Amino acid sequence: MTEITPFYQKNIECLSCKNSFRTTKIRSRFIKLRCHETDFRPVYQDEKINPLLYNVNVCPACGFSFTDDFNRYIVPAIKTEIQEKLSAQWTEQNFGGNRSTLEAINTYKLAILSGTLKREKSVTMAGLYLRTAWLYRSIENEEQENRFMTLAMNTYTTAYTNEDFTGMGMSETKILYLIAELQLRLQKYREAASYFSKVLSKQKNSLEPRIVEMARDRWQEMREDYRKAT
Repeated sequence: MTEITPFYQKNIECLSCKNSFRTTKIRSRFIKLRCHETDFRPVYQDEKINPLLYNVNVCPACGFSFTDDFNRYIVPAIKTEIQEKLSAQWTEQNFGGNRSTLEAINTYKLAILSGTLKREKSVTMAGLYLRTAWLYRSIENEEQENRFMTLAMNTYTTAYTNEDFTGMGMSETKILYLIAELQLRLQKYREAASYFSKVLSKQKNSLEPRIVEMARDRWQEMREDYRKAT
């Protein structure tokens, strides 16, 4: 009898060149979540069985890299730009097997390049930056974690300002909370207080009371920390 492993191969079609390739995914039954951190980073019981490592699909033929959040259509002019600025420089390589954290970080950077060239929505790009920050946190690289948290914070702010998050599985309450939380982690206390206040001001109409409660807790923690420091 064949033993079922946590990993399996999934057939993927490249959004850019339409090449078919196989890449590793994780069976949901094997995913054991331990907790979520305050910026929603999932922490798993076994970090090797971590869906974040396999979130990005990398086409071995042309290098275009994407997640399920990407819009599947690419206009012809942009496809030409992707070919010139990414695929023409690409040396064929395969990220379809089991990935280390550093290999996964490289796939996110490829997805960030691909998403930038494709003009993906700000909220999608912010998600890529945030997940890259999470992976750097898992290997305790604080400098790079902060770099990508800053990119995520700025891009979520752009998405909120331009209302570029509707229909993307991101509520107003959640995006405001994430902006505030990332500002807090980056020690931008005044800005964080302002955005946490925006979350709390919407508590009567919010359909996500848990996030409102998280905002209240984090705002209170921030006040206590500030009081102790002064």
